[in-house]
Amino acid sequence: MAHRTLAAAVAAAAILSVAATAAPAVGSSNRWAHAAAGTVFLPNPVQQLGDESLIDAKDADYAALAPAYRRVTLSHLDGSGTLTGQYVAVKSSTGAAARTVDGAFPAWHRDADQFEQVMGYYWVTSAQEYLQHLGFGSALRPVNERQIALRVDQYGGDNSFFRGDKANITVGKGGVDDAEDGEVVVHEYGHSVQDGQVPGFGTTLESGAIGEAFGDYLAVVVTSWRAGAPTKTPEACVADWDSTSYTRTVPHCLRRLDGTKTYPADVVGEVHADGEIWSRALWDIRRALGDTKASTLIVEAQFAFAPDTTFRAAALDTVAAAQRLYGSSAAKAVTAAFHARGIL
Repeated sequence: MAHRTLAAAVAAAAILSVAATAAPAVGSSNRWAHAAAGTVFLPNPVQQLGDESLIDAKDADYAALAPAYRRVTLSHLDGSGTLTGQYVAVKSSTGAAARTVDGAFPAWHRDADQFEQVMGYYWVTSAQEYLQHLGFGSALRPVNERQIALRVDQYGGDNSFFRGDKANITVGKGGVDDAEDGEVVVHEYGHSVQDGQVPGFGTTLESGAIGEAFGDYLAVVVTSWRAGAPTKTPEACVADWDSTSYTRTVPHCLRRLDGTKTYPADVVGEVHADGEIWSRALWDIRRALGDTKASTLIVEAQFAFAPDTTFRAAALDTVAAAQRLYGSSAAKAVTAAFHARGIL
């Protein structure tokens, strides 16, 4: 489902120190135990630098962006030297496929197609690692532990979307290339998460709005977990860098998680707009319970959703998950969040 409104060397001090490559342990039979260094935005330059004046400039790599590049470790690779991993396989784009050189991916910048490929791999993998960090796949049942295809820069429009029938994500290249913003990548992975939990999820306006809201929520919490909560831009602002191409107000945001919309007064029948009602409830749950408890119960609740769930039914499922996992105090906090939005 689309994420819109249906939208130079690197300074040494700016580089994270990582090993160039890591081989599996001796005797390991884990195909996915390989790692390699790569260069990314963490998660995007507007958020990192607090500079709302940054522009796409037709994919140019200019000096103001240099401090935003980071060397990181790409994990769960298959060791082939390509961006093929346990949870995501990056498909060919308009340029050559990214490959390792001497065990590491070169330090490509945004003027190279391979930079977006590395970004896409890193942020999908980070999203799955976040879910596992919450206990999914260990203490709790696994969530979306499948390999999805990520198609980078194959779509010329300023849009991205998940296709459940093929379990793949396409990220577009209009304006700021969508894969340059980690929050756009993780938003789309949010749709894959829900589809993995409830195949075909999002068949109605309300369930579709929940899908868009969860994608926005996951985008923010994953990037804050991986990179640290932003201090120079609002944490609740989604896709600060990508949205510079289509917004004029500052701060640049695709959407926000801390809006004031309520149900049913602010329902307009468009999934992205209506999703801001649901995402604010999720945001309030996180503020009340903290990231780990909130995100765990929010994701766990989705196993009980129907493909065509309503706001009210999904809210009741979320309250039930809070009660089951953390008891009555958590359930009361979740109920209060949905009540404030007019959902319960």
